[in-house]
Parts: sequence; C-alpha cells; structure tokens
Amino acid sequence: MAKRSKNVCHLLALGMMALLWASCNDVFDIHPYDVDFGGETDINKHNSDSIRSKCRNKDTLRFVVTGDTQGWYDELRALVKDVNKHNVDFVIHGGDVTNYGATHEFERQRKILDGLKVPYVVLIGNHDCLGTGIEVYKKMFGDTNFSFIAGNVKFVCLNTNALEYDYSEPIPDFDYMETELDKDIGEYERTVICMHAPPFNEQFNNNVVKAFNHYVCLFPNVLFCTAAHVHRFEYNDLFSNGIYYFCCDSANHRSYILFTVTPDSYSYELVEY
Repeated sequence: MAKRSKNVCHLLALGMMALLWASCNDVFDIHPYDVDFGGETDINKHNSDSIRSKCRNKDTLRFVVTGDTQGWYDELRALVKDVNKHNVDFVIHGGDVTNYGATHEFERQRKILDGLKVPYVVLIGNHDCLGTGIEVYKKMFGDTNFSFIAGNVKFVCLNTNALEYDYSEPIPDFDYMETELDKDIGEYERTVICMHAPPFNEQFNNNVVKAFNHYVCLFPNVLFCTAAHVHRFEYNDLFSNGIYYFCCDSANHRSYILFTVTPDSYSYELVEY
C-alpha cells in the first residue's frame, strides 16, 4: 500500500511539472532568436511593387515617415489608426522595429503594421541588428539596402548602421549606391535618400561622411533625406548644400512626418496623434 502511494505521488509530481512547463511556455519565449517564423516574408519587395503600381503617373505624392517603434506597441497601433485616417500613398519606417532583435518583436511589429491601409517598407535599424536580428530582418523584409520608385521619385533606402557591423562591411555601401545611380535611368527625375542613422551620428561611419555626401549628390535632383535613430524630430542642412536631413520622433512621442511632394517642390507636416 505504501509503495502504491509513493507511485501515485510520483505521478502527481510529474503531472504538476508538466503543467508548470506548459504554463511557462505561454509566458516565456523559449527561443527568442529562432529565425524560423511564419507569415509574410520579403515584405519590402512586395510592397515596393505595390507602391510603384499605385503611384504610377502620379505627380503628387503623400507619404509618412516614422521610426523607432521598438517596444511601443500601443503607440504603434495608435499611429496606424491615425495614418489610416489620412490620404497617403505609403509609409516608410526608418528602422528599429525591435529593442533586442528578437523574432517575436519583429512578428508583433509586422502584425501591427499590416493594419495599415497602404503599403509600407521598413529599413533596418541598429537595434534590429542585435542577436539574430539581421537574419530575421532579411527573411521578413529583404535586403538591408533597397530602392523603389513612386511617381517620378526614386527612394534609395540604405543601411547606415556601421557600428553594429564593427566596420567589417562597407556601410554605407558605396558600390550599392553606384549601382543605383546606373539603375532605372529615365524612369525617375527626383530622388529621396532614406536611412536609419544620419551622418555625424555615433552609429554612422563618419570616416567616410564626405564620400557619402558626394554619392548622395550624384543622384538626380535630391529633394531631401530621411532618418530616424535620434528619437526626436529635427531637420538640418548637414552639409550646407541645400539638402535637408529630416529625423523623425520615436513612437513614444506620438508623432510622425507627413511629406507631400508636388511637381515643383515638397512640404512636410509634423502630425501628432
């Protein structure tokens, strides 16, 4: 009888451990840096194609620039809800969709951004490079350098997170910029350059900052540049050449930049939500 009671107690203990393990799985992500995930991949390519199709022959573009949404999920939901109220063509996320480069962070942000009624693209930020974040980013969004055309404007989106790569790769990638200079000739007349970390920031490779400006100026009729990373709205003519660099707020400040590009000029509005 004592032996049977001991066996019963042993079974009960195993059962309790199994329940505890199951409950822990609901609370903790056992593999936060697992690069296997479901849902849409190569988002930037698909959405870039949608933007090009949607904006074909448009002479006026309206688009949103945001960034550094990181752990601010409620604020991002509010941003999506607010953007959906406006007549915009697309959204550019300037990077740092995650805090720690964890897969579940990418997935949660993607799910919220999918609530937008317009196409969106996402640049890679320095936080997105942590852990296995670069692998997840490439699978979910695509190459860390990419471009797309909307109307007669080419948007060149660059990885400028040199510090996260320990300067082991050419970032910014001037070979890529040269390729883009020779690509799509005759299909656009003006250019917008987008990045996460702006020049002269600690994340940027400032050893090549003059060369970067040289390549930027080679593109046809650069209207302006966009960036994120600094967590505050600001705009500066960094090289005193008439090309302004606009940095957007982080999501906790609950604002984004709404640009309007017309045939002759452009304007911007800081939208608070």
